[in-house]
Amino acid sequence: MSHVPLIDHNDASGSVKEQLDQIHATFGTVPTMFRAVANSPAALTSMWSAFGAYGGGTLGAAVGEQIAVAVANRNSCEYCLAAHTALGRKAGLAGEVLAAAQIGRSDDPKLSSLLTFVLSLVDKRGQVSAAEVDSVRAAGWSDEEIVEAVGQVALNIFTNYINVALDVPVDFPSVGLKPVS
Repeated sequence: MSHVPLIDHNDASGSVKEQLDQIHATFGTVPTMFRAVANSPAALTSMWSAFGAYGGGTLGAAVGEQIAVAVANRNSCEYCLAAHTALGRKAGLAGEVLAAAQIGRSDDPKLSSLLTFVLSLVDKRGQVSAAEVDSVRAAGWSDEEIVEAVGQVALNIFTNYINVALDVPVDFPSVGLKPVS
């Protein structure tokens, strides 16, 4: 049971109602994570705006969803792992691709370098070395893409913490966490 009320979009008002209606239009429902975050209009605006911004970013949906499942698995966020696995499949990714991304792996060496970097960011709380940034750049990622990846990690940590700390019920098909090596 969630540690905060889950706001129903039909009972909301003002900017919260407007955003929950947009979320409903996007997903056909209002996922419980958004209903929990709706307790804070500022947090909801921040999160929904960030999703929109990254949705139009340079990395694209497939890379963004692989980043999200890697970060969710590392932070043991069952909600985000389930949600981003479903969204990754919707973006055309196969189950085995998403399962590999959970542990920071990809058959594509360029993407593998980015996932390694992303998990290092999480593990080191952002304290990555210049050599790690240079390595991901040498793999073919632009500075724009690197900065966007860091931003996506931050957004995913935010959503992971919301769901874990507030015990938000998972309303997507469950996906098993993988052991962190």
